[in-house]
Amino acid sequence: MNLKIIAIGVYVMLIYWLSLQFSFLDTLFFPTLGAFSFLFVSRSFRYTELSKITLGAFISSIVGTLLFFIYPSAISLFANVLITIWMITKFKWNAPPIVAVSLIPFFSHSTHLWLIPVSVCAALLGLMLILFLAEWAEKRLSPLFSLIKRNGVSVESD
Repeated sequence: MNLKIIAIGVYVMLIYWLSLQFSFLDTLFFPTLGAFSFLFVSRSFRYTELSKITLGAFISSIVGTLLFFIYPSAISLFANVLITIWMITKFKWNAPPIVAVSLIPFFSHSTHLWLIPVSVCAALLGLMLILFLAEWAEKRLSPLFSLIKRNGVSVESD
C-alpha cells in the first residue's frame, strides 16, 4: 500500500479524534477533509497548486462564514454557493470540495464561527505537511525496499 494513503488515513483519524476530545476543536474535522485528502493524493499536483487549492478553501470558508454570520438563511446559502463556484472558475482552483467547505457554517452549529476558517486552513495545511513528509519518506525508503526485494530478503514475524 502507498505510504501517502496510510499517512492520510492516520491524519484524518487523528483530526477526528482531536475534534472529539476538545470541544474548541469541533470544527477541525469536516467530512470534506477526506475528499481533499483523496484529491491531493490521487493527482500529481505541485505544491503550488495544492497551496492555491488550500487558499481557495480558506477564502471560501471565510465567505461562507461571513454570509452565515450576516444572515443565516437559505438565501445566504444560495449566494454562498454562487460566489464560491464563481471563485473556483475565476481563479482556476479545480477542486469541487471547496464548495463543500464553504457550507460548513451552515451545518456545523459552532458557537465560535471565527474558528471555522482557521480550522479549515489548519487542517488543510496539516494535510499538505503530512503529504510532503510521506513523499519525503517514500523517496528515502524506496531504495531500502528495492534492495530488500532484489536480495530476496523477506521479513517475517514469529
